[in-house]
Amino acid sequence: MVLLPCFYFAPISYYNVWGLHKDKAIERWENFPKQTYRNRCIIQGANGKLPLIIPIEHSGARIIKDIKISYSSAWQKIHWKSLQSSYQSSPYFEYYEDSLSKIFEKKETFLFDLNLSTLEWACKILDLDNNFIYTQEYIQKSEITDFRMSFNAKKNDEYKNPYYIQVFSDRFEFMNNLSILDLVFNVGPKSANYIKTF
Repeated sequence: MVLLPCFYFAPISYYNVWGLHKDKAIERWENFPKQTYRNRCIIQGANGKLPLIIPIEHSGARIIKDIKISYSSAWQKIHWKSLQSSYQSSPYFEYYEDSLSKIFEKKETFLFDLNLSTLEWACKILDLDNNFIYTQEYIQKSEITDFRMSFNAKKNDEYKNPYYIQVFSDRFEFMNNLSILDLVFNVGPKSANYIKTF
């Protein structure tokens, strides 16, 4: 059993971990940690790494399952346009565009529910099982393998994923461990095999 957070279009390494473990628990009771993949993903843009951040409501609950998304800005439109401008020239953007756009059309109330929809979408694309349980309370010290703080949006992390051709490979060195979206748009159906290789 492994204990995992629930992210917004998680980095590639997250799905590598997901695929390696049959028994998974998703954390629902942690206090919301700022500046993490829980409300952001990082893609490759024309000017380098581009974080896409979901604004949240800052009043009230701080437990991850109760965090509400703020719609005071048109962040869905901004994220979708960013994906289009970054990946329209990628080999597989058009292939996944329709199924992906549905996520950005729905206005989820809670961040956790939106993140679950991105997880389900990615698991389907990557041919990964979508079996997991939720934690029933916050687990202080886990006797199972704990990945809650293993993926860091602000620092270079320990995961090194194998090279693949990215949209702006002619402009930048290979960008490691971006959002799963980067892999899927550039590698397509072969992404399912790719995430098992490291």
